[in-house]
Amino acid sequence: MSTSVSAPAPTTTGRDAPLTLSEPSGRQLGLRDSLGLWGNLGISLLLPVAAAFVILPGRPFGATLLAIVVGAAIGSVLLGLGAAAGAREGAPAMVLMRGLLGRRISYLPTVFNLIQCVGWATFEIVVIAEAASRVLAAPAWPFLLGAGGLATVMALRPLRTVRVLARYAVWLALAGVVYLFVRVLMQPLPEFTTAGAVSFWTAVDVVIALPVSWFPLAADYTRHVRNGRSAFTGAAIGYGTATVAFFMLGALALSAYGRGGFDVIDALLTIPFSAAAVLILVIVEVDEAFANVYSTAISAQNISPRLDRRLLALVVGAVATTLAFTVDIVGYEPFLFLIGSVFVPLVGVFVVAYYLVPHRGWDVSERAPARPWLLLPWAAGFAAYQLTLPTFFADTFAGWTQWWTARQADLGISPTNGLSASLVSLTVAALLTVVVCLPQILRGRRRQQAVGQ
Repeated sequence: MSTSVSAPAPTTTGRDAPLTLSEPSGRQLGLRDSLGLWGNLGISLLLPVAAAFVILPGRPFGATLLAIVVGAAIGSVLLGLGAAAGAREGAPAMVLMRGLLGRRISYLPTVFNLIQCVGWATFEIVVIAEAASRVLAAPAWPFLLGAGGLATVMALRPLRTVRVLARYAVWLALAGVVYLFVRVLMQPLPEFTTAGAVSFWTAVDVVIALPVSWFPLAADYTRHVRNGRSAFTGAAIGYGTATVAFFMLGALALSAYGRGGFDVIDALLTIPFSAAAVLILVIVEVDEAFANVYSTAISAQNISPRLDRRLLALVVGAVATTLAFTVDIVGYEPFLFLIGSVFVPLVGVFVVAYYLVPHRGWDVSERAPARPWLLLPWAAGFAAYQLTLPTFFADTFAGWTQWWTARQADLGISPTNGLSASLVSLTVAALLTVVVCLPQILRGRRRQQAVGQ
């Protein structure tokens, strides 16, 4: 059987990621590299900004902290499971979808991921430029060019970038975070009074969304990790710890200074000598843009395996940088969350099918057979997400939100139900996957019983 993904090669040094999908991935990264990579990816200025939507007004800070920890734990474990699968199979994330849906149907999540990755790369470039311009009181456009260019160059040598992040950048970021934490904790911390999450579980939902958003990218990097245990530990612990720390930093800054959104960055800048610490975090933020540029290129290879990832990265970097100058990213953000709600139930389907349903190898070849029946739990999970919390899809398509809100009314679902859309979606998708795959599960049990006898 011919495949477009070669078997994982033994551990080697001195070479970077393969240029095409037909080349072996190699096993160059260990636990330290994995922890450093995911710790850095979790160090993001988006998290303190998003903390404004996690706080629970009128309640003790402990309630907000618990929501952050619970959301980070759930999301990071799911991320770790995707990371471990990439290490075990030696295949990128969208190629893993061949084993789930079949080669041709895997193009569907691939297209969604291409849109998502380009969008988030653009968003990260804008965030970096906005934060840098505030720190240095300078125009944003040079930082747009600089962030886009640097992220693209990093994507050309991804494994070397991972090693630099793991060995150096993470410690610089850690120093900046510790300083900001100490200074924020020296301020009085009154109870939250500004608007935030409407319930504990909606706060959890926001936190879950961050680690899960990396699930469609995780295996692009962990296919180079030596074993599944290191990949899981690095992703779950590295990203989970950073998620808790940065959401807490944003929540504490909001409590101390009474500001939210991008004003959190302004609040942090009022701390003595904080400009250097924030600037370090801005520089480290480039790794998120790099990861999205690189993963766009690798996702495209699922459709065109022979394309050189370097050429793809150059094109993606140029597109993302151009969009950062021209697109109203604030208006585009709701669309990115809509795409995110597409992937949340897919995570549930994949985890059940890969880890719980018996299978004789995970077929990532060019001949991977179609499994259209798994589209059903994916679609049902997406519908469950929208019925719990309809996503906003721009003023031009306001009818999208209105239609789902009307369906909520038809089913007697309160718009302020206070549930976690991510958990509802994951649960529906996972349970339906078990139902759809029940014959396969029963055959696997009978086979195990026969072997035992």
